[in-house]
Amino acid sequence: MSTREYDLIVIGAGPVGENVADRATQGGLRVAIVESELVGGECSYWACMPSKALLRSGAALRAARDVDGARQAMTGSIDVAATLRRRDAVVHDWDDASQVEWLQGAGIDLVRGHGRLSGEREVTVTGEDGGTTVLTARHAVAISTGTAALLPDIPGLRDARPWTSRDATGVRDVPASLAILGGGVVGSEMATLFTSFGVPVTMIARSGLLGGVEPFAGEAVAKALTDAGADLRTGVEVARVERDSSGQVVLSLSDGSTVRAAEILVATGRVPRTADIGLEVVGLEPGAWLDVDDTMRVRGVDWLYGVGDVNHRVLLTHQGKYQARAAGDVIAARAHGAAVDDAPWGRHVATADHAVVPQVVFTAPEVAAVGHTEKSATAAGIRTRVLDYDMSWVAGASTFADHYQGKARAIVDEERRVLVGATFVGPEVGEMLHAATIAIMGEVPIDRLWHAVPSYPTLSEVWLRWLEEFGR
Repeated sequence: MSTREYDLIVIGAGPVGENVADRATQGGLRVAIVESELVGGECSYWACMPSKALLRSGAALRAARDVDGARQAMTGSIDVAATLRRRDAVVHDWDDASQVEWLQGAGIDLVRGHGRLSGEREVTVTGEDGGTTVLTARHAVAISTGTAALLPDIPGLRDARPWTSRDATGVRDVPASLAILGGGVVGSEMATLFTSFGVPVTMIARSGLLGGVEPFAGEAVAKALTDAGADLRTGVEVARVERDSSGQVVLSLSDGSTVRAAEILVATGRVPRTADIGLEVVGLEPGAWLDVDDTMRVRGVDWLYGVGDVNHRVLLTHQGKYQARAAGDVIAARAHGAAVDDAPWGRHVATADHAVVPQVVFTAPEVAAVGHTEKSATAAGIRTRVLDYDMSWVAGASTFADHYQGKARAIVDEERRVLVGATFVGPEVGEMLHAATIAIMGEVPIDRLWHAVPSYPTLSEVWLRWLEEFGR
């Protein structure tokens, strides 16, 4: 056993942990980061990057088929093997050498193994060989261990060897058919992916698709999946799962019907990876989400920070990296006895987590949303005006595609005359989202937005149509 001392110890070397470590290092601290799997974490190897790489092939093919002159060149379907090779290239064949090289260049020490809190400001790391290294922190420990797939307590499910999102994005042998349990982002994106591969897909989504966004967005995705051949079952639950003697998965539904598939993907939510990281040492419950303040400090433990998905504020990589920048900076500031800027929108807080969270769902059509929905704005007591616009009416849509279909919704706070929410549904609308994010975060007055002139002919002209509908 060896012992090393640092200013900060970060448990978890995904994008969030890397950013905490990097910001603290730039702030003059000596930092070690602990990782039991691959440096780069879930997003780099099993989530955001591989899933978007896989989905891109279908999106590109759909786009080409909707433009006369290009569609004539489309003589076949997706080359699944080539798509999987492209995924492998994006994830570097699950080799983290380049990420490790980046850590070294940033001056961050990497300790391989499973890290657990073992005392005040102390982490014990157990390596693959069973050897242990004790790391002590002069100032802070940050937990950025992320989440794992939730397996609901359905009779027979675990014994049926279900897929999680890792199995879906890491697929080598495409199944003959696939059942998907869950209608959220992961379920909807994977249904889009496997239908593009020509796989018969059955979705069981009790409450419909994409419940966290505007209803019209989930309805558009549901229609597109159904049109693509997916079997969408809503209003029902899975009562029991089993694998029969032929290896098929058999799902018994609450309405008495049965679904059979070669594999089942469970996409019903996430749980924090905190069950075995020593939370009991500091009086916290193993397996629980970490309750943090806006500087990401765990409530009740002044030297412990919980950053990213593990704190359950916003389960999105980009928002976790945003939290990480605030956390790394504030840890360095507190270590040096410097002033802490923890007022709303200050350098050391993650204010945007509360009201300005952007998200893109890479389905067909894409869904891009930020800020409030009509429902959440009303629940927050905002006197709203909803502006809806059919994006096919924008001149840029006719040059973009021959049969463009999409919808854009703006939520305006009438009292303050500022945008508080925006949702776009349509091909490649994700690239339009950041303008809305800036407008909401900056509380740009509607009267000033009239002077932000959209280029013609682009899809962004929808901003002008919103303003015309709102009036001056």
